[in-house]
Amino acid sequence: MQDYLLKLVYFFSLILFVGGQNAVARSASVTLYQADSLFAAGSYPAAVAGYENHIRQGYKPTDPMLLKLAYMWEKQGDVAKMLYYLQVYFDRRPDEAVLKKMHDIAIQNNLRGYETDDLNYFYLFYKQYGLYITLALVLLGTYAFGIFWLKYRNREPARRRHKLIVLAYLTGLLLLVNLPERYQSGIVNRDRVLLRRAPSSAAPVADVISRGHKVNILGSQDIWLHVFWNDGLYYVRKDNVWLIGA
Repeated sequence: MQDYLLKLVYFFSLILFVGGQNAVARSASVTLYQADSLFAAGSYPAAVAGYENHIRQGYKPTDPMLLKLAYMWEKQGDVAKMLYYLQVYFDRRPDEAVLKKMHDIAIQNNLRGYETDDLNYFYLFYKQYGLYITLALVLLGTYAFGIFWLKYRNREPARRRHKLIVLAYLTGLLLLVNLPERYQSGIVNRDRVLLRRAPSSAAPVADVISRGHKVNILGSQDIWLHVFWNDGLYYVRKDNVWLIGA
């Protein structure tokens, strides 16, 4: 009798568990549509919760969703979150207007890393026209190799200077092709974040920065990110940074 009761309890527990899982899945699938309605109604905290819950579960946010989230966080006064979603959008859809908006907001809030400098404009230009630039360089390289091949076949000597130029060209092309994969940035997600001179909690503290600043990421090591900040190279814990394009 006792075994029978245990089996009965197990059976109903299993039903409740599966039902609960299905309910969670249903609520998650509905949340996105509810969030759209909440956004339209001006219920921003609830809409943000719905959108971000969807993102945490692996949903890739659309461009309109990113802009909605940036707008809602701006309305709620969270500048760091707003800049994060604008930066994610910019990384996906480079736009000079978005770059300038981030720059203006950063100036108003004493935040660094959003300067409209040559590096950011070069990145913007490359993201917009990188494919065409790469194709043009590949065609140019093909032409150069064709010339070298003809010289080799006709047993004509090639000047050393020309060989060095082609080598430099290939190196530049390789760097250009790998630029999007290697360039990554992040936004500090809390106040009083420590920048250290080495990837260790015992390393000397070089600077202390606050929430919302943007850093350029050069690499990672265990729990540390190697970042470029204010003309210096430092280390910061990964959990202190929202990664862009991760």
